[in-house]
Amino acid sequence: MSVEVYSVGEILVDMIFVERVGEGARIEVHFGGAPANLAVGVSRLAHRAGFIGAVGNDPFGEFLVKTLQVNGVDTDLVRVKKARTTLAIVIVDKRGERKFFFYRKPWAETADTMLTPSDIALEKLKGSKVVHFSGFSTSYAPTSETVFSIAEYASSEGITVSYDPTYREDIWLSVEDALRAYERSLSYANVVSLSMDEAEAIYGTSDYRRVAEKILAKHPNVSTVAVRLGGRGAYVRTREGREAFKEAFRVKVVDTTGAGDAWTAAFLVSHVLEGMDLEDSVTFANAVAAIVCTRYGAIAALPSRDEVEQFLEAAKRDQ
Repeated sequence: MSVEVYSVGEILVDMIFVERVGEGARIEVHFGGAPANLAVGVSRLAHRAGFIGAVGNDPFGEFLVKTLQVNGVDTDLVRVKKARTTLAIVIVDKRGERKFFFYRKPWAETADTMLTPSDIALEKLKGSKVVHFSGFSTSYAPTSETVFSIAEYASSEGITVSYDPTYREDIWLSVEDALRAYERSLSYANVVSLSMDEAEAIYGTSDYRRVAEKILAKHPNVSTVAVRLGGRGAYVRTREGREAFKEAFRVKVVDTTGAGDAWTAAFLVSHVLEGMDLEDSVTFANAVAAIVCTRYGAIAALPSRDEVEQFLEAAKRDQ
């Protein structure tokens, strides 16, 4: 079976503090990296996913590649570099919200920034339906140029290009660098999915409808903009003027790590691959994100298709 969705960019290990930082504090090790999480999310929802990126030649890199494979993600385009695998330190507060800091450029050179254009045979992307990439991966060459070459190729082949800014201030040399990469990324994208925090940081407004309008007005190649609103739900607008807002499902939040990646994976599966109605797609994506928030870890929390259907059925009964 050919790959339907290729997800491109960073893959790393999340070191999650499960209690307050201090002497003897417990840490859980989890698979991470927004596009890698998305690839697993697509696979869990019964579609064929592949990942493109680089890991280090260390036990963490082995763990990440094996985890992709165990979850049914194609790893033919994963490269192993003579470097250390990237780490993200995740601190979760009492509300389940998380803060990140990274062992990665500009603080240390690690594998996810070392993917080169020569590592990837672009013709392998032919036949896929979606290529998704993250803004995180566009922060440093050579990976940034590799990601842009993949997005450009996908666009030329008529493959839907999906983009998520995944803005993390800790990894950028300056806000200006991040904004330049953001604008360049939008020039390739057809589907854009961003968080409310990212929308506010980039556009200086909490008016998510206005954010969607701005993106669509400036970038004629963009067909769909989704703004993830966290506990409020999600909003999507299309170039044809269709829009959908759906409130979030009410759940007990344990950890929000990976919820945005799960939402985007579910939206791409339901709306782009399966052609589900816009409102139904947003509801479906909200359900997937809600389930993820009730569990620890970005991919350990990802539900199967059956779990999502059961969650939606239970939600209907409770209305």
